[in-house]
Amino acid sequence: MNIVVVHAHPSPGSFNRALFDVTVTVLTERGHHVDAFDLYADGFQPAMSAEERVAYHGEDPVIDPLVAIYSQAIDRAEAMVFVYPTWWSGLPAMMKGWLEKSMVPGVAFGFDEKSGKVKPRLQHVKRIAGVTTYGSSRWHIKLMNDNGRRTLLRALRVSTGFRTRTTWLGLYGIDTASPARRAAFLAKVEQEFRTW
Repeated sequence: MNIVVVHAHPSPGSFNRALFDVTVTVLTERGHHVDAFDLYADGFQPAMSAEERVAYHGEDPVIDPLVAIYSQAIDRAEAMVFVYPTWWSGLPAMMKGWLEKSMVPGVAFGFDEKSGKVKPRLQHVKRIAGVTTYGSSRWHIKLMNDNGRRTLLRALRVSTGFRTRTTWLGLYGIDTASPARRAAFLAKVEQEFRTW
């Protein structure tokens, strides 16, 4: 299976980075082809430029060579995994920018010529997974609507189709999590991807 794994955390020594590393390692060991993208290490620029915004509605909406690499990987992806910290009840700006610049017309969706309605283009994606850490408790995140989860498991599924299987792995209260809780969560993530 072709799997895109996207990571967004600025610290290479973070627990979040460990989650990304174990995800990529296990999926690769399972024999999958993994396109692993560490957005900070890649030097990805999440803010859409005026030129990119104009191109968005043109014949070639992808003008950044790095985004072209991401888009090519998305075109062949059968699964997508997002590894990131939840900040301000949602996706980090880096991850949100990646979605906005990579999931463009011609990649994630198109428009029906007759009706003008949006047509999904990611039906080849059969699985979406999120791996995240939260500073807050589970009940607090639920109260705040878990916006990152909603973006990835609901909004993105509009382009993949509602038969796409979803997986969500979240460690709540990361700021006060003991080493044992962190290790248990890391093991849980590893075990999940060993079943893929």
